[in-house]
Amino acid sequence: MSRANEIRERNRQLLGPAVLAHIKAEVAAAPPPSPELIEELRRIFTQPGGEVPSAAPAPAARAA
Repeated sequence: MSRANEIRERNRQLLGPAVLAHIKAEVAAAPPPSPELIEELRRIFTQPGGEVPSAAPAPAARAA
């Protein structure tokens, strides 16, 4: 059995069919996400730590 099937089966046992049916109904009734939300989630998932800071310039060498 695949890991996903194991998780699905465990959730079914823990929650029961009535709760799972309720969850499925709530998800089906939810409106689709806005384009702004999709873009924000895409940014979060592709750069979870935020934007990578640019490297600071190296200090200039001192003349002796």
